[in-house]
Amino acid sequence: MRFTSVSVRGSRIITCLAALVFAGAALAQPQRVVSMNLCTDQLAMMLAAPGQLHSVTFLARDPGYSAMPEEAMAYEVNHRLAEEIYLQQPDLVISGSFSGHATVDMIRRLGIEVEVFDPARSLEDVRANILRMGELLGRQDAAEAMVARYDAGLAALQVSADENGPRAAIYALRGWTQGERSLAGQILRAAGFRNIAAELGYDWGGVLPLERLAMIDPDVVITARPSPGHGRAKETMDHPVIDYLRARAGQAVMSDRDWVCGTPHVLGAIERLAAIRGQVAR
Repeated sequence: MRFTSVSVRGSRIITCLAALVFAGAALAQPQRVVSMNLCTDQLAMMLAAPGQLHSVTFLARDPGYSAMPEEAMAYEVNHRLAEEIYLQQPDLVISGSFSGHATVDMIRRLGIEVEVFDPARSLEDVRANILRMGELLGRQDAAEAMVARYDAGLAALQVSADENGPRAAIYALRGWTQGERSLAGQILRAAGFRNIAAELGYDWGGVLPLERLAMIDPDVVITARPSPGHGRAKETMDHPVIDYLRARAGQAVMSDRDWVCGTPHVLGAIERLAAIRGQVAR
């Protein structure tokens, strides 16, 4: 009987220790997260536990840039200002490597943890960023499940671009094109297109002269989404040569919200391009 009493007491001690370990893990998980980058906004909204994400950028509510504008309405917004974010009292701030350097430095000097994400430059980077966000938020299981869905969706959509497949040109504002080593270039290849940027020697990207675009004669021209207002950056997009290529070749519109950020929303861009490829290949 005495042995039984000791066993019960030991069992209670083990249970208490397990509860303390679980409580410690919960406390280590950030409880009030602020994102100050459009792409981290979306990853955080996808993975955060209820009540864990406090604030996202104002761009997250803009349907012209964000793939999740309606979801963003559930959170406070920030304008990436250090004083504004500090007053929101976060225990973790998430940013991108190309935005808000001064703000990030100031927030760190105020003693707040900041984690910075590099932009996704490949379809593999999408997986890595999902897993990293899951680790930072203490949501590893949710992140692994999201990666599994992403991998399955990519496998179902991805086709190989054969040597005789349709050729596409990405032609954005200021004549900017993107090569095989960019996220947009990999989206293009996953949809089964050959990227003319590769023919011209663009690995990452660069300015494609309008004359070269006309001479290379792509099967599909993928242009930037229309935006309001006027400016010199848009002048190239209104050129008669572009109008001719749009009319003669197939046309697709590249939406920033699906192409720019390395999130599972890139699958939507691949799916739409694959449908266009099917039409061109007929």
